[in-house]
Formats: sequence, structure tokens, C-alpha cells
Amino acid sequence: MVDLTERQQALLKAIVEEYIESADPVGSEVIERKYNLGVSPATIRIEMGKLTDMGYLRQPHTSAGRSPTSQGMRFFIQELMKEKTLPVTAEVSIKDKMMSQKFKQEKLCKEAVLALSQRLNMLGIAIDDEGQQYFAGASNILDWPEFYDIDVTRYVLSLFDENPRLKDIIGRAVGTEPIQILFGEDMEFEYLRQTGFVFTKYEASADTTGIIGVIGPARMNFPLVLPYVKYVRNLLTEALRV
Repeated sequence: MVDLTERQQALLKAIVEEYIESADPVGSEVIERKYNLGVSPATIRIEMGKLTDMGYLRQPHTSAGRSPTSQGMRFFIQELMKEKTLPVTAEVSIKDKMMSQKFKQEKLCKEAVLALSQRLNMLGIAIDDEGQQYFAGASNILDWPEFYDIDVTRYVLSLFDENPRLKDIIGRAVGTEPIQILFGEDMEFEYLRQTGFVFTKYEASADTTGIIGVIGPARMNFPLVLPYVKYVRNLLTEALRV
């Protein structure tokens, strides 16, 4: 990955954060007005051009606005963002509900995906060791502009009827990171281009694992999404292990 200067990193961070919030391409005037980078709008535009040439940003339209590519989002996640601390009230509420179903795998998985869907306003998903799927919050994705196109929403929901395709998507994640993140633009499925997948393995026993995570827009609020997914995964493992 190309090394970025401190100025470029600060600019990329600002653009990603603004894009997560607005879903619109970000212009130099917005960055200059809202973020104290200490440089002129002209300098911001020059640096945005460089980040675009390096593959971290794209210019979707003829306007000066830019949005982050999957490469830009990954750099943000790995190098620039700081995970948020979950509210204690949320942790306690989720734990109480899940631990009330201790050792009951089906009910636990249902409670886990419900917790993720409610807290993150996304589609929560789990697949146990026998291939059984659990999901909650299908209607949540309709709140995101990326899913206003009914064909996109239909395609995402159809994944639960086509288990091989869903397994194929999940199988594309490689590496040793405990949390796996996939961006639709890195796949060949046209209707997934604006989507993102975050999932992780949970342990049902010493030699049995499952998958838990969320599906939402590629610009999901990763500083909040990742700690929630980790927390629910840990509770799920704890509640299933004897």
C-alpha cells in the first residue's frame, strides 16, 4: 500500500467520516469549512486529486466531490479510525438477553442477530455449524440510500435463499484478522457494489464454529460496527461454551 503523508491521511480521514455521515460525494469546500486541516481549499483539491490517482478516492460525477473507494475505506479502518466504546447500558442489555438463553444455540443466534440489527440499524446475520441461517432487520436496510433501488435490496435479500452464493461471498474473506470486512465493489456482483459485509467466527465448542455479522452499506459506521460485532461474538461464544 502506498505511504500517505500526514496531510493526506488527515484529508482521507475527513472525507471518509463526512461520506459515512452524508452518503454524498465530498467537496473541498465542505472539508475546508468543517475540518481544521490548516490548508487552503486549493491545496485540499490538489491533495484530493492525488488521493484519487492513488486509488483511495473516486470522483463519481463531473462535480469536484469525491467518495472513498474500498481501498480508501480499508486504509481508514486499518490506520486512521478509532473504535468507539460501547455504552454500558447497551452492553448490559444485550448480555442480559443473550445469557438468558445460555446453551440454547438456536435462540442465542436469533438473539444475537436481533441485537446487531437493532443497535446498528442493519441486517444482522448468523450461520451456525450446520448451515442454519438466522437473520434480523431486513427492513432496516431500506433506511439507507444505497438500498432505495429495489433491485439492490431484492438481490441482497435473495442471498438468504441462495445459500451457496452467500457462502461463496463469505468464503472470499482471507487473512488472519478476527473481523473480516468485504466490500461489494471488490466483487463481480453488480447489485452489491454499494454494500459492505462485516462478519466474524464464533465458537460453539472446541471444534465447532459459526459466523456472525452484519450486512449494510459500504459506508457503514465502522468505528461503531466493529466493537458491536466483537462484543456480540464474544457473548455468543461464552453462552455456547460449556
